[in-house]
Amino acid sequence: MLSYEELTPPERALWDAFPEGRRVDLRTGVAEADDPADGARWGAGRTVRAAVVAALLLGAHDEERSGAVAALRLVGARVSGRLDLSGAEISHTLFLEGCRLDEPVQLYGAATRTVVIGDSWVPGVHAELARIGGDLNLRRSTVAGGALKLVNARMAGNLVISDAEVSGPGEWAVLAGGLVLEGSVFGERLVTRGGLRVPGAQLLNGLFLPGARLENPGGVALAGGAVVASSVDCSQGFTAQGEVRLPRTRIGGLLTFEGAHLDGGGTGTALDCVSMSVGEFDHRLAAPPSGVVDLRSAQATWFRDSEQSWPEKVLLDGFTYGSIRSGGDPAVAGADGTRARDEVARRLDWVRRNPGYAPQPYEQLAGWYRQIGHDDHARRVLLAKQRHRRLTLSPPARVWGHLLDVTVGYGYRPWMAGVWLLALTLLGTVVFSAHTPSAVKEGEGSPFQPFVYTLDLLVPIGDLGQRGGWYWSDGGVQWLAYLLIAFGWVLTTAIVAGVTRALQKS
Repeated sequence: MLSYEELTPPERALWDAFPEGRRVDLRTGVAEADDPADGARWGAGRTVRAAVVAALLLGAHDEERSGAVAALRLVGARVSGRLDLSGAEISHTLFLEGCRLDEPVQLYGAATRTVVIGDSWVPGVHAELARIGGDLNLRRSTVAGGALKLVNARMAGNLVISDAEVSGPGEWAVLAGGLVLEGSVFGERLVTRGGLRVPGAQLLNGLFLPGARLENPGGVALAGGAVVASSVDCSQGFTAQGEVRLPRTRIGGLLTFEGAHLDGGGTGTALDCVSMSVGEFDHRLAAPPSGVVDLRSAQATWFRDSEQSWPEKVLLDGFTYGSIRSGGDPAVAGADGTRARDEVARRLDWVRRNPGYAPQPYEQLAGWYRQIGHDDHARRVLLAKQRHRRLTLSPPARVWGHLLDVTVGYGYRPWMAGVWLLALTLLGTVVFSAHTPSAVKEGEGSPFQPFVYTLDLLVPIGDLGQRGGWYWSDGGVQWLAYLLIAFGWVLTTAIVAGVTRALQKS
């Protein structure tokens, strides 16, 4: 048990100020001299033992003062020794500002109120299984050499790590798996040397990392598998050197990477959103990500991207969305025809970045176009799907596919059949008009009519009374007649097959 006589002058000042919650400020007023990074050189006049801080927080001086709330508020001090509050029941606020702590703060399994360690230097904060009835605030602090550990902790307030720098001893700088947070994580301009790990966390009011920089090259910069959050903000210059993993995440509101830089190392995954569910997904990156973007089986009610959003490889099989937008455009299809065609071409290029052939991304995109009333764009997408599928077929099937494509566009361009029919009709009419056929039976049948004769050859169904009544002595003209008959059958078969396919997919 500490006695008042054992305390040094700065410790006595803190002891006396504690019952009234007054602040004890040991700073010199000179910025260089007050920098906590050099706090190891601060002398006895600015040093408070961790044991004194712990004793006050644990009730060693719980003297009631009328009209005052006891709290520990210390500024510009060096806290020597180990501040170990593991398992403690702490009913007072801890406020350290501009301080230098010699050893990691131990809050394992503790129950405490708000803890503020701002503008300070600390070699680690270990608060696994802690119950914090307010905020944990590390704004503008440096956590160097030891991680920030919040595994399975519960907090009634916010986790504030804005403008902080956390350098973990290994792969992870922040470990907060299973964290339950009733407030928000505020990490604006946070810098980590090591990954930020929050799998299974429940962040009821969101994760905000605009302008943050998470550095774990060759590893995982942000691990957020199965996170439940109201929103996740990784925008305004957010930079991840390492993979961003958000598989099975449930985000009720906005997930944004607007203006972000994702560097997965080039050969690995830059962004993993497999089976993610999100309300609004803003993927307008500042530059194409270095690495694969994996959106397999993800769901987004509203989705927005831009031309620089995508790498060469994007996994899209199973990705569904209720609405899709590009950049700041009010509608993906646009009112202008040229602009709309360009947008469809860009969307098809996006879908083709999915390796191999997968029909679902095409069907999803076509379904979206139908939903907004652009059936022509939907048919264009489905035609592109058939052309992609053709590459996976056997040689005979590919030949048949080419035939369906050039004749009726797989049924999505039936007007092409009319073009072929008109061209062949004109060809036959011109050639047959320049030659005279012989009648099969002299004096019987109707007179020879080149136009009707050509149609009779091209249309395999029915009989116009011309095809069987005449023959050609000129071998070349006779071969043209045979070819027109063959083209008629092929064209009719292609029309039936293509239209049937289109009707089945409608």
